[in-house]
Amino acid sequence: MNEIARPTLDDVARAAGVSTATVSRCLNAPERVITTTRERVMQAVEALGYTPDFGGRALASRRTNTVGAIIPTMENAIFARGVQSFQEVLSKAGKTLLVASSGYDPEHEREQIGVMISRGADGLLLIGSARPQANVDYLRRRGIPYLGAWNLGGPEGHFVGFNNRAAAFDLTRRVIARGHRRIAMIGGISYMNDRASDRIDGVRAATREAGLGEIRVIEAPYGFDDGAEAFGALMTAEPRPTAVMCGNDVLAVGAMRKAREMGLRVPGDVSITGFDDIDISAVVDPGLTTVRVPHRRMGEAAAEMLLKLIDKQPVDRQIEIPTAIVERGTLGPPPAG
Repeated sequence: MNEIARPTLDDVARAAGVSTATVSRCLNAPERVITTTRERVMQAVEALGYTPDFGGRALASRRTNTVGAIIPTMENAIFARGVQSFQEVLSKAGKTLLVASSGYDPEHEREQIGVMISRGADGLLLIGSARPQANVDYLRRRGIPYLGAWNLGGPEGHFVGFNNRAAAFDLTRRVIARGHRRIAMIGGISYMNDRASDRIDGVRAATREAGLGEIRVIEAPYGFDDGAEAFGALMTAEPRPTAVMCGNDVLAVGAMRKAREMGLRVPGDVSITGFDDIDISAVVDPGLTTVRVPHRRMGEAAAEMLLKLIDKQPVDRQIEIPTAIVERGTLGPPPAG
């Protein structure tokens, strides 16, 4: 990948027709600059993709030994293991990790990217590949090495992750093999979330392959209460599903809680599956059938790849980490009758 020259303060000054001192004032003390000049400067900043590189200025090598990670949320345990192992590898290489969350908001992700770059981040870890083209262009203009994790991407960019669609497809086949014909799903919110949308696509592809037609899917935020609410809606509709597949383990545990409240036996009356295999999956009773994602290995591989990208070493475009189905007590045959 050819390195793209980052725009400089001089570039912004020339584009705006002002001095570099005026540009600095606009960025650091905008109240000291008249409105028309400030607007002209900020338009040049946006057009050129300029970001003040505080860390880079301090080092002749333009290296701060700082890496940024922007994850959708810090409340979901699935990211904790991966980011922990990511940080451990970076630490051994003498790098410091800065972590921020986007709240599943593409605009907020772009703002956090800007913050990380302005603090001199040498490279960035992002989650997935579903983001507005403006965010991708923003990164390219600055020439910052970055990669996506937790999923495999399209024809461009670097990724370390797993095939969410294939994993969901395989789990659905397992559910169908147990005899289920009425299957429904509680998926995550799929907008700008390729992991959630790929899992939904995988379940739908497997049910279509089996001749089951279209299934009912309710998209919900990743919360216990959200999973419970969606499960209640599915089980009060007709025909009632005999298996409910969930986009992650948190939704699945919420569904299990609601099943108990409704007097339904799991898996006697309804089977429930999850995705991720976080710690709670083995603790709930019965244990949750789910997809095991090797989060730690993924974090390690992501750190190793990003370090190579920062050092301009050749790397594979993407690394696929295999998943596995973990069958526990929540999956059984459909109820008789």
